[in-house]
Amino acid sequence: MAERIEGLLAASFTPMTADGGVNLDAVADYGALLARSGAVGAFVCGTTGEGLSLTVAERMRLAERWAETAPDGFRLVIHVGHTSIEDARALARHAAGLGVSAIAAMGPCFFRPRTVEDLVVFCAGVAAAAANLPFYYYHIPAMTGVAMPMVGFLEAAADRIPTLAGIKYTWEDLHDFGLAREAAGGRFDLLYGRDESLLAGLALGARGAVGSSFNFAAPLYARLIEAFDSGDLPAARRLQATSRRMIRLLYESSVSYLPAAKAVMKMVGVDCGPVRPPLRPLTPDEAEAVRQGLDRLGFDAFRNR
Repeated sequence: MAERIEGLLAASFTPMTADGGVNLDAVADYGALLARSGAVGAFVCGTTGEGLSLTVAERMRLAERWAETAPDGFRLVIHVGHTSIEDARALARHAAGLGVSAIAAMGPCFFRPRTVEDLVVFCAGVAAAAANLPFYYYHIPAMTGVAMPMVGFLEAAADRIPTLAGIKYTWEDLHDFGLAREAAGGRFDLLYGRDESLLAGLALGARGAVGSSFNFAAPLYARLIEAFDSGDLPAARRLQATSRRMIRLLYESSVSYLPAAKAVMKMVGVDCGPVRPPLRPLTPDEAEAVRQGLDRLGFDAFRNR
């Protein structure tokens, strides 16, 4: 059984240059910031990293740079999902040679798997290309449209994907999350993927989480976990409420969450640049409104630094 991931795994942004290229030079300082701020690792080239907006070659170079520059003990999970199983397998084989902690793949989002069996076959093909690495299925139905219950997937895949470690669970179905945690005698690692409801995941037994706002507010979530573990539920609720207000601010920034969240990285000292079309970056006025909103939330007290 793969070693479980506990603590905060930042769903990393892809740093970009002003002209939209991948800025590999920013990765080392970025990883150092995350480690200083309490993150135990990074989930690279996922949704937050605009992974499906990058070319295969760009994703490989980015994974290489993270592997080359990650702080000691910093865990890297490389997302290798793709609409093409052959490209996903190529990304998996590449990651297998980098010494990273694990790979992950979301379900293909154009020709989608319609049954659990379809999904198991797809994931088995990807995982087999990196047979030396734990494999996590990345469950994010809001983006992929692949919305089948994960308890059924784990039950079907348990004996068919030898490297299956668990699921990055980014969905609101807490009933299914709980059942998936119990599947196969509780052998799988369920990483909770909704920052704004992390407390619910903790209550259901999550010990590891993957989140985009951990990139700039990891201390907030570290305090939330500490409060929960110590039995101080009122404090944990207050911290989760601050998280919800912060995330709502970014969603309501007049663009969308991802460009706003990427703009916040510049505020904490790592300029991750713009987003790729069809997303668009914030205007200076929008970015200033976000900054002021964060100030009102007391952002300086829980920001990464």
